[in-house]
Amino acid sequence: MSLEKISAQISDSQQGHVKKMPPVELWDPPFCGDIDLEIKSDGSWFYNGTAFKRLSLVKLFASVLKKEDDNYFLVTPVEKIGIVVADAPFILTQWQWLDEQKTSMQVTTNLDDSFTLNAEHTLEITEDGGLYVTVRRNLQAKVHRNVYYQWVDLAREDNNGNGTELVFFSAEHRFSLGKLEN
Repeated sequence: MSLEKISAQISDSQQGHVKKMPPVELWDPPFCGDIDLEIKSDGSWFYNGTAFKRLSLVKLFASVLKKEDDNYFLVTPVEKIGIVVADAPFILTQWQWLDEQKTSMQVTTNLDDSFTLNAEHTLEITEDGGLYVTVRRNLQAKVHRNVYYQWVDLAREDNNGNGTELVFFSAEHRFSLGKLEN
């Protein structure tokens, strides 16, 4: 399966859809094998060892990215192709308050996906201390270190009886950046 053929199928499946994500969760095509496509831990995409130069192509492929268990696939209505994701498929690179009262935070990924940090788009801390935000479906973005440090600056300490955490709020939802050690 060539990258050009996959790209053409994705484009065909998106005709007439402006800024709308394809319903990959509804597609269950047969598995067609793996392709030498990898998303590195820094969010860069590589095909046959060569970095993608066109962001528009990366965004096109990201729109049909699907995760099943711990495996990632590019999915069209007729094919499912396995790819490698080193960590998370997206990197959360920017944030801003949506209002003067600082009650809702908009976050943006390296592929320009923007959304409000809320109960649907939650923040998760892994056992090794990594921070991830759910972008769409079950796909996550790793929080870039710069964003993390900015959030630490705005967070406040909260002692909830089980220890002290660094927390902040967005869209009436509490987000923890982790527990503070005594």
